[in-house]
Amino acid sequence: MKRIGKEEIENIAVGAALLGTGGGGDPFVGKMMALQAIEEHGPVNVLDITEIEDDDVIVPSAMMGAPTVMVEKIPSGDEALHAFRSLENVLNKQIKATMPIEAGGVNSLLPIALAASTGLPIVDGDGMGRAFPELQMVTFYLNGVSTTPMVLADEKGNSAVLNTVNGKWAEKIARSATMEMGGSIMNAIYPMNGKQVKDSSIYRTLTLEEKIGRTIKEAKSDKKNPIDEVLELLGGLKLFSGKVTDIDRKTDGGFVRGMATIEGLDYYKDNYAYLEFQNENLFIKTEQEILCMTPDLICVLDTETALPITTEGLRYGARATVIGIAADNKWRTEKGIDVAGPRYFGYDYDFIPVETLHERQGE
Repeated sequence: MKRIGKEEIENIAVGAALLGTGGGGDPFVGKMMALQAIEEHGPVNVLDITEIEDDDVIVPSAMMGAPTVMVEKIPSGDEALHAFRSLENVLNKQIKATMPIEAGGVNSLLPIALAASTGLPIVDGDGMGRAFPELQMVTFYLNGVSTTPMVLADEKGNSAVLNTVNGKWAEKIARSATMEMGGSIMNAIYPMNGKQVKDSSIYRTLTLEEKIGRTIKEAKSDKKNPIDEVLELLGGLKLFSGKVTDIDRKTDGGFVRGMATIEGLDYYKDNYAYLEFQNENLFIKTEQEILCMTPDLICVLDTETALPITTEGLRYGARATVIGIAADNKWRTEKGIDVAGPRYFGYDYDFIPVETLHERQGE
């Protein structure tokens, strides 16, 4: 994929929301921001990571905060541009390109809108291959890249420059500032040179997101089962299918936290699945067994359309199919599991890969 225009945006919005594991922002909001920017400024050029020079300056951009807040406090796009240009001034270097920090309905598409408005290219990759709730939960951090300097900006014109000793401190301070700034902000973060991007990124995430969206669209057109087609494309596993019968969800500490109960239908009848989330889906189990756990991807799809359902979009009565996808190998290392595995989020379990859990269920 060399350029991103309106058709690509439609597909990327769907694929990004799927890989976002319930988080990463509302895909409709992200799509509209990107479409408006492309309509105004034209298509965005895409840089493959292998095309970056080692001394190029690359700055990711993202939304931070509770997705439930952002549904009501829709960004204009000026916040991201303000943060980006402010960090460029702090670095005193010309930025070559931006890139997503994660996959998600907003956080894959916001950088595209920013790239369009600045005339810069976007790098085809990210730092998660999915979405996670905290700033240090990126492959850049795993590879020793500094989180700061970073700039936070809100819709009122406020901005703040942070320099912290590590990613966890950046998360704590930025999260507190985000809450004071209305619950969601835009940031420019993890400034890197080209070599750091090559060494620490997950490659070609945007291309994969576009392919996911296109696969779902073409499956519907060809009268195929879109969920089956997605599972084949991603090597995913069907974990559960049923009807959402209960939602316990609240905004707490700058995150959306909660649990959804899904009553099984058809093959899963007479069983219940319990899906726990903190912005993103982190853990799913039945009364008998664990189905999937972070850092592997837990994605909730509309059973009929295969369109992703975000954590803030989960509703009583929704027919949902849950799929599991193996995380990038960077997350399955000892450090990756320490940073974003089940124990970090308070689950008293060691990480077990989704394919291993699936094999056990068949025994």
